Amino acid sequence: MSDSNDHNGFTLWMTGLSGSGKSTITDILIDRFEERQVPLEVLDGDIVRENLSKGLGFSKEDRDTNITRIGFVADLLSRNGVPVITAAISPYIETRAHVRKMHEGNSTFVECFIATSLEDCEARDTKGLYAKARSGEIPEFTGVSDPYEAPENPEIRVETAGKTAEESAQSIIDYLETEGLIPAA
Repeated sequence: MSDSNDHNGFTLWMTGLSGSGKSTITDILIDRFEERQVPLEVLDGDIVRENLSKGLGFSKEDRDTNITRIGFVADLLSRNGVPVITAAISPYIETRAHVRKMHEGNSTFVECFIATSLEDCEARDTKGLYAKARSGEIPEFTGVSDPYEAPENPEIRVETAGKTAEESAQSIIDYLETEGLIPAA
């Protein structure tokens, strides 16, 4: 970190179904943060699961443990002045509320719901996960055989239907600028 910390730590908690666009939008946000010379850490759900939560399955308890671990690391970073973006399905309202509570008094928590319909997620599923879930090959798959509890009052709701990933990312940037979390371009 530089000697003068002009940046506030915060956590941008991106949640949505598999294939909703969380990672694609995050990639665009990374570029936008770099353009502004804002330091950033990204906690991608798949990468964290491989490195921090290896061995966990997909039961509700294991998913909650994984999300709590991501939240813990995000809180550590953000309370020390580092902006953090998480991109994890995080399907349960209660667990997301627990992560939000972890941040209270430490840093700003911004829940960002990538609101993409199940049909659109299945249509863009490059890994074939939804087809495997529908055939029973993948049990406990969010949106098919396991619930996704959509946020009721997220700070940011990104409706992806009819929008490009760039437009979706811009709506997030607009919010972060308006809230003074990142400098305007």
